[in-house]
Amino acid sequence: MKSKAATTVSRAARPFVIVHMSMTADGKIATANRAVSAFGSDRDQRHLHAVRATADAVLCGARTADLNRVTLGPGGAAFQRLRRRRGLAEFNLRVIASGSGSLAPAAEVFRSPGAPVIVLASRRAPAARLRRLQAVAGVVKTFGRRELDWPAALAWLRREHGVRRLVCEGGGALNDALFRAGLVDELHLTVCPFVIGGRAAPTIVDGAGFARLADAARLELRSARRVGAEMFLVYRVRPPRAGRRRVRVKPAGKASVAAASGGLT
Repeated sequence: MKSKAATTVSRAARPFVIVHMSMTADGKIATANRAVSAFGSDRDQRHLHAVRATADAVLCGARTADLNRVTLGPGGAAFQRLRRRRGLAEFNLRVIASGSGSLAPAAEVFRSPGAPVIVLASRRAPAARLRRLQAVAGVVKTFGRRELDWPAALAWLRREHGVRRLVCEGGGALNDALFRAGLVDELHLTVCPFVIGGRAAPTIVDGAGFARLADAARLELRSARRVGAEMFLVYRVRPPRAGRRRVRVKPAGKASVAAASGGLT
């Protein structure tokens, strides 16, 4: 998320950003109590790793990492070979966004083998929390005074770590921050054959959202593929229209922070 003095960054100076999520037919990514957040098929899981195999880094939010025991790894030897054939590092970088530094140092992502874990925080994160994360993470870096300055963070990932393509896997508050900052280039969705319901159940984009339809992110359908009972959709995010009002991102409350995309590992 970004503050009033948020950085602006050109498309060429940041990674190409894909938001990749699995959701139910009614747009949910977990039950209201977060007890169920994995409902995609094995095919959807393989698709998740196939998308990761196109990227230099995979990103998720702290709540997603804490609740779902994700590792954000490449998905096994077959996908590591695919990455090598594409000229990518065998293991993708793993990036966790934790604006307040609340990410648990005992999270599974820190205990699993793979590339270093980069933690992005804001300067409001208490120094003691940052020190605990520095003991287990490869890098802990702060951007923004009160909220994460996403343009600056993405530019730093491109400049310092060579991240040209980044896959974001939720949760909904993180996706909201990236959409409202105009930093998402593609949306990849798997629609799964379930209806969860519940007004408190998280969706793929939670947080403050857009107040006006005129400000909303506009999508262009690039592909739609049905495999079994699931639909695999790819949307291009159209560039903001000239003169569109820039939206300030406000902190999301705990109730609006989503769990992970279905089936994250």
